[in-house]
Amino acid sequence: MNVSRETKERLKTYEALLKKWNPKINLVAKSTIDDAWTRHIEDSIQVFNLGEVAEGLWLDMGSGGGFPGLVCAIMAHDTKPDLMFQLVDSDQRKCAFLRNTAREVGVQVKVMASRLDDLNPAAATIISARALAPLGALLNLAEKHRTPDTVMLFQKGRSWKDEVEEARKEWRFQHEVIPSKTDPEAVILKIKEVEHV
Repeated sequence: MNVSRETKERLKTYEALLKKWNPKINLVAKSTIDDAWTRHIEDSIQVFNLGEVAEGLWLDMGSGGGFPGLVCAIMAHDTKPDLMFQLVDSDQRKCAFLRNTAREVGVQVKVMASRLDDLNPAAATIISARALAPLGALLNLAEKHRTPDTVMLFQKGRSWKDEVEEARKEWRFQHEVIPSKTDPEAVILKIKEVEHV
């Protein structure tokens, strides 16, 4: 992981806060908390590395414990200062965790305690999501927040092929499949050029 000392310190602070808050709000599965660095933080860093833009808006849908959105915001803090981050989750307690953690690690993010349908269109440059919904539903959620040039980065588990096939019944899109570096059964789907069938 090629990051600055400051970025690594921010990520370590984040990991400590995650472990502190998790028993109260269940941000990640209890079985994964001891391995949070690999399972959640490194897993999110690989998403950041696929977001090849230096400015605009990164919209993270269903941010939960901040994966991948808050990790990506920490990664961008020193290297991409013109990239703005908006983290959206309908759970007020998780949003409180996200706001607190962003403040503690010293990164600027906009946290929205809301359903995606209730937000104004975001015109996002990048849209990310992890473990939020099947691909077809993600494309529906992202529809009002994207532009023709938006790139979507969705982390998917072993059923990703079935999800792509199902989503193609309603959507046309270009997609690239990037194998996960932290889970042999997982992938990141990089999706562009989306339109309704």
